[in-house]
Amino acid sequence: MASTNSTDPIPARRSISPQDGDDWASIAARELRGTPAEEAVNLLQSWNLHVFMRPAADSAGQGNPILPSDIIFVEPPPAERP
Repeated sequence: MASTNSTDPIPARRSISPQDGDDWASIAARELRGTPAEEAVNLLQSWNLHVFMRPAADSAGQGNPILPSDIIFVEPPPAERP
């Protein structure tokens, strides 16, 4: 097995640009087939805190929509390098 040098590139995480009208459930159903719906949504949200934890757009508590300009990761971050 080859050693990992700190200058080796880190593989890019698989990501998507949301389709118009996407929400966590629709992305989970499309991108994480075979994973139970609630678990898939929870995974996506944990991998995308930059979107999930964005402040709400309004004060009525309607939350923040996923925007077409967002980058949504559909796999976890790589394991920490030694």
